[in-house]
Amino acid sequence: MIPQDFIQQLLGRVDIVDVIDRHVKLKKAGQNFSACCPFHNEKTPSFSVSPTKQFYHCFGCGAHGTAISFLMEYSGLGFVEAVKELAEGVGLNVPDDGRRERTAEQDQAALSLGDVLNKSLAFYRRELKRSQQAIDYLKGRGLSGEIAAKFGLGYAPDDWQGLRAAVEDYSSAALKDAGLVIDSEEGRRYDRFRGRVMFPILDARGNVIGFGGRVTGVGEPKYLNSPETPLFEKGRELYGLYHARRAIRDLKQVIVVEGYMDVVALAQHGVENAVATLGTATTPVHVEKLLRLADNLVFCFDGDKAGRKAAWRALEVVLPVVADGKSVSFLFLPAEDDPDSFVRSKGADAFLAAAANAKPLSAYLVSELAERNDLKSDEGRVRFLSEAAPLIRQIQAPGLSLLLRKRLAELAGMTSEELLQVIPAERTAPSPGSARHASARRSAPVRTSENRIAALMLNWPRLAANFDVTVGPESSGALRAAAELAAFLRDCDFECSQALILESFRGRPDDAFIAEALASSMTDVVLDEPAAAAEFADCLEKLKSDQRRARRNALAMRAAEGQLTEAESREYRALFS
Repeated sequence: MIPQDFIQQLLGRVDIVDVIDRHVKLKKAGQNFSACCPFHNEKTPSFSVSPTKQFYHCFGCGAHGTAISFLMEYSGLGFVEAVKELAEGVGLNVPDDGRRERTAEQDQAALSLGDVLNKSLAFYRRELKRSQQAIDYLKGRGLSGEIAAKFGLGYAPDDWQGLRAAVEDYSSAALKDAGLVIDSEEGRRYDRFRGRVMFPILDARGNVIGFGGRVTGVGEPKYLNSPETPLFEKGRELYGLYHARRAIRDLKQVIVVEGYMDVVALAQHGVENAVATLGTATTPVHVEKLLRLADNLVFCFDGDKAGRKAAWRALEVVLPVVADGKSVSFLFLPAEDDPDSFVRSKGADAFLAAAANAKPLSAYLVSELAERNDLKSDEGRVRFLSEAAPLIRQIQAPGLSLLLRKRLAELAGMTSEELLQVIPAERTAPSPGSARHASARRSAPVRTSENRIAALMLNWPRLAANFDVTVGPESSGALRAAAELAAFLRDCDFECSQALILESFRGRPDDAFIAEALASSMTDVVLDEPAAAAEFADCLEKLKSDQRRARRNALAMRAAEGQLTEAESREYRALFS
């Protein structure tokens, strides 16, 4: 866990205008900067960046956040990855929960691994130019020199110790730690990759962290991947994401395929928004990362038995993390095809047409369960619902859950109310952290007393000392959020940047309210503290007046029913006096 004081130091060093301007060109607009929003299509700029608040907000789709949030949303990075990228840019070392000495050693080890990986990549690329066999293989697969260069393809010669020519010390521990060599039981060291076309695996910043190798002729395994290393974790990385990121962002769609060659072949034919898992099944981290980048996720599998089994595993992974507003679908190619052979034989237009007609998640789930069970018999319908129940309970998206329940009820010959007895409704909540619920992201700024109080406290933190509104179980969520903000500011001794406040509330139920208040403060700046204090007092008095009115009405109803206690009677008389 990254300490909060480091996050504060980092946000104090980085300039959100510089961070965003590297990806989206900003123009000065009064005190702020503006651009067309990178998170939705628009012709008139509604995306605003505040250099004083170190905060961005789109008044069109509601996207908002700090420099950290922007890298997570725009580049598909995780929280830690985004923090590390920002820290690198300002010369800070990210601590690891106080274990700074160990982190420094790890950083040095990572540098050593990165060095041998880069030298190995350069070696493999040189060897590709020398190997007519490898060149002929790639040409035979329809790949051009340009696409091979774009993806950094190389060739590992069929030599037991070919990497001796790439590094100064073939016996170094870094070579083994990077997964490039293997030490036999007899103590002999040899190259892991031999006689294979090499596909470098890049992280989100374009650094090589591993390799995938494919045989050019007959041999097993057909594909060989780097083992997991301190730099490379298969469950977190995706092949081709670094190159596909811009196309994914522009098209709002990402296509997940199964092999390196599928990604490269699709890119060769102009389909540049494809990525592949790295010799492992799809993980929740993969899905969350991709859904931060795109609204439409298409899984593409071979139509054989193995492909359908992999698709069902992907479905099970997606259910807990998909949000309303995000589309996930499944494309099954003919049994004799994979994406590589399909796009080469039928062309990009045919592949894109097939992707456009991919089966939506809900339809795929229901059809698969229906095929397994006889819906004409009572026993079959019972099995159908018993298999569906654990899947439906995983869904956190309320809209998707409701519609699926209705469809299940129809197929089982039940009403929605009867289905609730079999699959009870469970309270769902948006996924925390970086993959925020779609409806939360699109909430527009509002102007309530609670919102205004929060906006004033964000601009003038010392006003939080005067927040004295009673907050009880019956209070609105907005009032409780305003009270949480006031308590946070008091705990910080009123010395806290607005960007850090937003980061501190990340993933909490109040984060959308804080973001709305910040967005409100961007367009309504109070010029001096006395005016802010006067407005703050007015808003507090209005809230207290509303509370007195609500309490008076509640007591009046109890009085009419003859249910007032003695204490409530005194309170009732005081409120009306």
